[in-house]
Amino acid sequence: MRKIIIIRACIMLILVMTCVTAIVSAASIEQKRQSIRDMANETLGRLYQDHPAAKEAIENGAGYAVFSNHGVKILLFGSGHGKGVAINKNSGREVFMKKSEIGIGLGLGVKDYSDIFVFETEKDFARFIDQGWTFGGQATVVASDGVNGGGFQGAVCIWPGAWLYQLTDKGLALELTGQGTRYYKDNELNDR
Repeated sequence: MRKIIIIRACIMLILVMTCVTAIVSAASIEQKRQSIRDMANETLGRLYQDHPAAKEAIENGAGYAVFSNHGVKILLFGSGHGKGVAINKNSGREVFMKKSEIGIGLGLGVKDYSDIFVFETEKDFARFIDQGWTFGGQATVVASDGVNGGGFQGAVCIWPGAWLYQLTDKGLALELTGQGTRYYKDNELNDR
């Protein structure tokens, strides 16, 4: 009889721990989502201040995406990662995403920067979130103290209908690299 009570108590403990873990995990996921939303709003504010015409481009576009990134380059090898959110302006749908990159070439530095994509059509937006985006080649000379404002690189057309703005947050970098960058959905933060 005592053995049955111990077994039942263990089963109940496991069930309670499983429920608590699920609740904590759900709260943690929502906190991560909110942190990314806050970063995106702050980054857009900085973009509009540095480049006022970008506000009209985003307002008139079908969607946009905002990423916060960190990169390190030491001599011949470099890597970076980031996280962000893509917003469909027509439906309001949020797609949380990640970024990873690897580079080979001459360089030295550490930099924090933001990427802001603007998509003119729903098709361009869907292409980005469903297929991601991979590109190569980069030349950068950036210096910023992180206090007096970041460097602004301007907008670049990445394909017809999609534009990229890049803001440097802080850091020091001098690099000429060939690199691959991948943007992809964050399976942890998106509803399945």
